[in-house]
Amino acid sequence: RFARFVCDYNEKFGIQSAEAEDIYKKAEAFLKNKKVNKIDIPEVRYLKGLIRKGEARATAHFVGLPDEQIHFMELPFYETGTIEKKPLEEVDIQLTMDLIEKIKPHQIYAAGDLADPHGTHKVCLDAIFESVKRLKPNDFMNDCWVWLYRGAWQEWGIDEIEMAVPMSPDQVLEKRQGIFKHQSQKDGVVFQGSDAREFWQRAEDRNRETAMFYQQLGLATYAAMEAFVRWEY
Repeated sequence: RFARFVCDYNEKFGIQSAEAEDIYKKAEAFLKNKKVNKIDIPEVRYLKGLIRKGEARATAHFVGLPDEQIHFMELPFYETGTIEKKPLEEVDIQLTMDLIEKIKPHQIYAAGDLADPHGTHKVCLDAIFESVKRLKPNDFMNDCWVWLYRGAWQEWGIDEIEMAVPMSPDQVLEKRQGIFKHQSQKDGVVFQGSDAREFWQRAEDRNRETAMFYQQLGLATYAAMEAFVRWEY
């Protein structure tokens, strides 16, 4: 669909691009005859990557981030064309270190959902952990804290949470709209499990339950809460 859009766009505005037409034909032919578990050809993988980048960029813009604060790392471990990714390598760590050194962040937020069925979150987390440990001697790292969050499937135990961020009803809806922009990921996920709820429903229910726990402990009542655990390095 996206490859066809590019071809139609070029045709409409008189842009000559034999390469775009060739990519479309290759992708179309491959997808029509693709067998189960067959690895995507490079053209299809590239198109899928563009789709995911577009979704991520749209969400970042929605929450107010300018283009110069959006970074796509394209770590080599991810480029297998299959669900199972390559083990973490030195080049992945170096690329992660380079980005951290460039930004010099005060806070790093990472998915601490180690129950990730296909292990991508775990590999990304290992890259961050190793990078910040190596960068620790740098002065700017004295002010850099690493915060871990969980995915939609589970939450940190109430005794583990070290930072809880209250959310208003408007912020809950804003988060939902941000999730909706990841159209290729939000419906019919590969690892659905026995829970039939959509991703955004799981996320909202989890945030709402966290707020209820704090209310039961005698704290203020909020529509929802995001919870984080600090990783010490």
